[in-house]
Amino acid sequence: MFSLGLGRKQAPLLGIDIGSTAVKVVELARVGLASAHTFQVTSCALEPLAPMAVVEKKIADVQAVGEAIRQAVTRCGTKAKAAAVAVPGSATITKVIPMAVGMKDAEMEGLIQLDADHYIPYPLDEVNLDFTVLGPSATQGEVDVLLVATRHEVVDNLLAALEIAGLEAEVVDAEPYALENAAILAMGAQADGQTIAIADIGAQATRIQVVRNGRAQFSREQGFAAAQLLDEIRHRYQLKADEARRCLEAGELPDNYVVDVARPFAEALTQQIGRALQFYYSSTYSKPADQILLAGGVAVLPGLEQTVSSRLGVLAYVANPFAHMTLGPRVPGQLIQRHGPALTLAVGLALRGYD
Repeated sequence: MFSLGLGRKQAPLLGIDIGSTAVKVVELARVGLASAHTFQVTSCALEPLAPMAVVEKKIADVQAVGEAIRQAVTRCGTKAKAAAVAVPGSATITKVIPMAVGMKDAEMEGLIQLDADHYIPYPLDEVNLDFTVLGPSATQGEVDVLLVATRHEVVDNLLAALEIAGLEAEVVDAEPYALENAAILAMGAQADGQTIAIADIGAQATRIQVVRNGRAQFSREQGFAAAQLLDEIRHRYQLKADEARRCLEAGELPDNYVVDVARPFAEALTQQIGRALQFYYSSTYSKPADQILLAGGVAVLPGLEQTVSSRLGVLAYVANPFAHMTLGPRVPGQLIQRHGPALTLAVGLALRGYD
């Protein structure tokens, strides 16, 4: 059974988020007492990807992605070679399985191997599997076990890209779980006993996931994200795609941008988030989320935080995975300030070194 790194303790790792438009790298070091969960950002970099290098969250050009990772690692100045990367949530199959209390890992693995065809719609020799115990089940005498599976080619492309960059994968995680780790750390005590909805606004899709008491309850992707915002900017201001992206990132758009583009986009995105949450509420009979955390580069869009809060009636916050961290001498503060929400997943992956 190939390990996806779930529940495994590791040495410090480079958290590497391979997105649709850029590679983000974060390295953390624990400072102070081990029980304090206080971290310093020791390395951080963001490297743009060539167009079409990643398509629909799948690596299409392994060489281009590997070179981008190499450039990012070189830029941030780290000497680390061990990395944590993530399989997109859309490329994973997850199941929560009840098992008897007291079973050893080898016994659990044996049962999963025997019953794999009940949980996974692919032959066992075509997938990578891992599992971890979540905690007590609703049924006395049982525990809930999280099973995660993904196709070989997804993991093989990740490993090949890392090899080109001169790195080795110590952990292959699933994006939703790495994102949850970073979000919960960023919120600190605010997450205790709360139902938190996380909206991760990517380049091509927005993933909405709900976490209650530190355990995943729901995950859904909506095909509305930064691409729609960039398309509107491009058409309205007659810009090429790369110009639209540069102007958005540099804040060099006309004065009417906020009223004519940002606000309508915020309203449309809020509707998408609301629909996903309504599906969660109606299918699980759950009460509304206590808080909504906005992650991804578009999370800093002017007015988005306020629009989500007012329209959905739930307090929304922009994710700041570095809220309780210090910055090392190699880390450019401007990068953290400007791209913090977009680095949330990379932070969650780097945290896997301290499970």
